[in-house]
Amino acid sequence: MSSVRPKLKPETPKSVTAWETASGRTVWMAAGGNWTTDAAHIAAFTGDEADAHLARALKQEGVVTDPYFMEVTDTGAIAGRETLRETIRVNGPTVAYGEDA
Repeated sequence: MSSVRPKLKPETPKSVTAWETASGRTVWMAAGGNWTTDAAHIAAFTGDEADAHLARALKQEGVVTDPYFMEVTDTGAIAGRETLRETIRVNGPTVAYGEDA
């Protein structure tokens, strides 16, 4: 499964993000190539290294669902055209629901 997203240039810092298949939680790739639910550990990749990490993530579709690149700064902070969407994924819904409603 894949969604259409903006194509990022090779030199643009990016991270790999997905949904954890078992829980549906948002996950990001950390520096060691492992998945994290903590946005403070988002790793930034460029060029062939980024492509290799995405290729690895695509082979883990039983662990994660719909991995894709998201634009980040050199330090892993959310940036770029998809900033609002990715910020919501990090911080949660913009309206209360469930027990918080």
